[in-house]
Amino acid sequence: MDLLKIIFAVILPPLGVFLEVGLTGAFWLNIILTILGYIPGIIHAIWIIANR
Repeated sequence: MDLLKIIFAVILPPLGVFLEVGLTGAFWLNIILTILGYIPGIIHAIWIIANR
């Protein structure tokens, strides 16, 4: 299941974070990072998925 979340995180980072943690602060932070730059959003999403 983590592989699928990582694939979603690369395609659409907030979706990968949402599947991992739901509507928490990490999700909203990832949306902001993705808006500011796509790469920071991907890095944050993969970090959240890998650490949980």
